[in-house]
Amino acid sequence: MNPKPIFKLKQAAILLSFGITALLISSCGSRYAAKIYDLHCENLIDPVGIGTTSPRFSWKTRSETNGTQQTAFQLLMASDISLLNEKSADLSNSGKVSSPASVLVPYKGRDLKSRSVGYWKVRIWDKKGEVSKWSSIGHFTVGLLGANDWKSDYIGMTEENNISESPLLRAKFELKKRGQKILLYVNSLGYHEIYINGKKIGDAVLSPAVSQFNKRSQVITYDVSSNARVGENDLIIRLGRGWYDMGLPGVTNNGPVVRAQLEQLNSGNWETILVTNNSWKARKSEYSLVGWNLNHGFGGERVDGASIIKNWSTESLDKLEWFPVSQVSIPEHLVTPQMTEPNRIQETIKAASITEISDSSYLVDMGKSLTGWIKVNFPPLLKGQEIRMEYCDHLDSKGNFVNRNQRDFYVASGDGKETFINKFNYHGFRYIRISKLPEKPTIESITAYLIHTDYKIASSFECSDEDINRIHDMIFYTLRCLSLGGYLVDCPQIERLGYGGDGNASTETAQTMFDLAPLYSNWLQAWGDCIREDGGMPHTAPNPFPAGGGPYWCGFIISASWKTYLSSGDTLFLKKYYTTMQQWLNYVEKYSPSGILKRWPDTDYRNWYLGDWASPEGINEKSETSVDLVNNSSVCMNYDYMQKIARVLGKEDDAQKYALKRDALKILVHQTFYDNVKNIYADGYQIDLSFPLLAEIVPDSLVHKVKESLYYEIEENRGGHIACGLVGVPVFTEWAIENQAAQLVYSMLKKKDYPGYLFMIENGATTTWENWSNPRSYIHNCFNGIGTWFYQAVGGIRMDKNYPGYQQIIIQPQIPDGITWANTTKETPYGPVVVNWKIEGSEIKMHLEIPVGVKSKVVIPDGVNNYKLNEEELVVKTGEKAVEVISGKYDLSYQYKAKSQ
Repeated sequence: MNPKPIFKLKQAAILLSFGITALLISSCGSRYAAKIYDLHCENLIDPVGIGTTSPRFSWKTRSETNGTQQTAFQLLMASDISLLNEKSADLSNSGKVSSPASVLVPYKGRDLKSRSVGYWKVRIWDKKGEVSKWSSIGHFTVGLLGANDWKSDYIGMTEENNISESPLLRAKFELKKRGQKILLYVNSLGYHEIYINGKKIGDAVLSPAVSQFNKRSQVITYDVSSNARVGENDLIIRLGRGWYDMGLPGVTNNGPVVRAQLEQLNSGNWETILVTNNSWKARKSEYSLVGWNLNHGFGGERVDGASIIKNWSTESLDKLEWFPVSQVSIPEHLVTPQMTEPNRIQETIKAASITEISDSSYLVDMGKSLTGWIKVNFPPLLKGQEIRMEYCDHLDSKGNFVNRNQRDFYVASGDGKETFINKFNYHGFRYIRISKLPEKPTIESITAYLIHTDYKIASSFECSDEDINRIHDMIFYTLRCLSLGGYLVDCPQIERLGYGGDGNASTETAQTMFDLAPLYSNWLQAWGDCIREDGGMPHTAPNPFPAGGGPYWCGFIISASWKTYLSSGDTLFLKKYYTTMQQWLNYVEKYSPSGILKRWPDTDYRNWYLGDWASPEGINEKSETSVDLVNNSSVCMNYDYMQKIARVLGKEDDAQKYALKRDALKILVHQTFYDNVKNIYADGYQIDLSFPLLAEIVPDSLVHKVKESLYYEIEENRGGHIACGLVGVPVFTEWAIENQAAQLVYSMLKKKDYPGYLFMIENGATTTWENWSNPRSYIHNCFNGIGTWFYQAVGGIRMDKNYPGYQQIIIQPQIPDGITWANTTKETPYGPVVVNWKIEGSEIKMHLEIPVGVKSKVVIPDGVNNYKLNEEELVVKTGEKAVEVISGKYDLSYQYKAKSQ
């Protein structure tokens, strides 16, 4: 129940009442017109080659006037920029549409098809009827969507020529005149780079993003209008194997292959200029693959300095020896446009120190872990001299290099200036061991490049406690190291697998910190492609080979779809994978004798059966009772997500069905695993207690007792430490946020001994580990689920889950004793939310910034009757909980009552 607050204003202010609370906006007039910015099509900026003929459009509004609201919009769309006006827009002119919508607004216009080109702009009206200026112009093109759109063949190189691993494929083309647009469609199985007239096209690296090759490959479209010239042109496609390796599902060629198609738009008609076929030529490049052993050894690259092409002119290329290409038969599969951002270099890192460890061998410390490439400028070398570079993420207790089978080689040309840089492989590392180098390298000669998918960083957090900042920053940076290739990996140096368990452990944190809707679109697509005919799901996607996990891993298809919908507001995730979710739940029920899920069989695509994972010492995570409790609690959560998903999709009968299944399973779990003498579930571990609490398995009458047992387990049995693993950390964190247990979490995070995050940091961690002690991997995705606590608890920014996509937020900082201020930002689909609070004497002072399109409920603590908002003193009726404010900047202060939780 939320009655409207009663306010007494000492000075003039405008009061608007709506919904469950009061809306206050400033009385000042408009100082600046609303400005439209950050245009997106399908969550991407000016995408080339999208995978739909029904695109959706988003924009944000910036205004200096508090209380600004969009009440209407007009969207113009044209096939040519010259037509983008109200009179000539030939694709769509929406007219004035009365609607506050500005996120994922569906296209309504002339039918689009493969190759369609669109330019668009938008303007809005506010509640006063004032209209904004037109936005800047956005654009998009539709990709090749049908099999008949392709006129080209897959080509590659044969093993006989010994250039199958990383060949250069070449063709010339003649451009008689420059058209309106020239697009190159590239569908490579393995990595690729494109060069036209000797210049690399774009700054993307390690393209394309991952896919399940036996089901799908991806197309990247390049706009090369400014790169091609009238007359003769040289096009080179450089290929690298990547995950396209023999023995993996869908891989049929011993080496990468590609098909490509170059087309030009002239007077509204598309002309095919060049296709891949047997007329192309190829030669060996300077790059070859070293020791690609997939799991537990991704090898690296060998660069032959003498083979580097220094002159890329047509005349120089003509003098080189070129071989015939081979047309390659590839099994039929889905070929679809890539709908996530490419990988790009994000940060340049210089070496922190270089130590001589033996004659001609040196250890380079980059100062922090990273995922990406290195570049080394060598001193003069003798022709044929081979330099070896090895990589690891940590040194052992004696300071020795820990070999991870990551290695590169450079073979010198002897021409003086010699440089190595990676191209079609990458490493997860902090340390580099360089061997057979005649002299010690300098700090300036070694550069590392952090690489990840080019998503937008969407948050910031800082508070008065430097320990808390260090933990936050470690998690934030770790996730950047794990998000290369359009998915999140468990670790970049050992497995590189998109584990669902690790993904579930970090999805909410990652989507809080970064704008990941396109990345999750790509990753969930791989999950959808991986389901088996009987409804079985793997533990990783893509799914190259069996890997360990359990229902918490497989259920990623449900939980990640739901959470991505909540974060982005995009229902497409739910619509696209709803049937897949149902199939998997049917599979779960098949292995649920008497209603309780039990261990299902290992298969050729999945093994092991886990509950929690990577728990600290003293926790028996393999206990059958605990494993069964964790997995059935997870199924309860998935049923709950499914009934919510069904309601969003308008499937009321399904919603009721899944709600009944959830409720029945909750009763069974309680009856099966609850010990009414000890007031615990299963073995009474932290996850055994927090998961039933979070999933609302615990009857209301027992919640207090179980909560007391949880506190006892933490404080008395575990010395106040976190004592759970990959599943338990996000489960406990979510429960703690919902139950205002900020003081408990804070005290756990402040522990500097084992196990804990500060224990990692005090022992040199710059990224989170795979285990709380003695980890195999020092760059890992096990324990990053705690990250939501910084933003939702201390920062105080929580999404109202009844309003997906941050349409409505709850601002309620949970302030533990020991933190006196926090500055937090969260970029939403509507713009940035800012909550900066600090304790000054007996007051909390809070600065708020709310973007246009977002409503916020600012929770006022119980017992606080007086507060100020934008210098207006307000007296709130006793017992009221919140005040609602919309877009603008506000300064709020109220009495601070410190209390431990």
